[in-house]
Amino acid sequence: MTATTASMPRLAQTPGPDVAGMATGAVRSWLRLEGAAAFGAGLVLYSVSGGDWLWAIPALLLPDVSAVGYLVSVRIGTFTYNLVHSWAPGFIVLALGLWLTSMELQLIAAVLIAHVGMDRAVGYGLKLPTSFQDTHLGRMGRQKA
Repeated sequence: MTATTASMPRLAQTPGPDVAGMATGAVRSWLRLEGAAAFGAGLVLYSVSGGDWLWAIPALLLPDVSAVGYLVSVRIGTFTYNLVHSWAPGFIVLALGLWLTSMELQLIAAVLIAHVGMDRAVGYGLKLPTSFQDTHLGRMGRQKA
């Protein structure tokens, strides 16, 4: 390690393809397949909960507002993004919606579950604290050869 590299803050370094916390190989493929299945299940839940298909696409994009935390800092952005993009919020809201027999909560849960599944299916995962592009499913965007 050179003196320049040693003095650089950890977050400023560009990680290689195998950053700790990133899934690779078959595990990454299974996680993406799981995401596709959850996306489909979320859409089915949206439909049976009476969701209006006119609003499906705008609703599916709404959870990405959680990335606004990156305007404050990488640490805050990672937290806000991962909070909304983990499975827990969708399943907690679904449980509440079923318990309270609230179709509105079930629709919100369907959108959260479908959004996370959609993201995982295309390779967007939970953010790592190194940068917005680093996720548990690998680095987003084009890779330099």
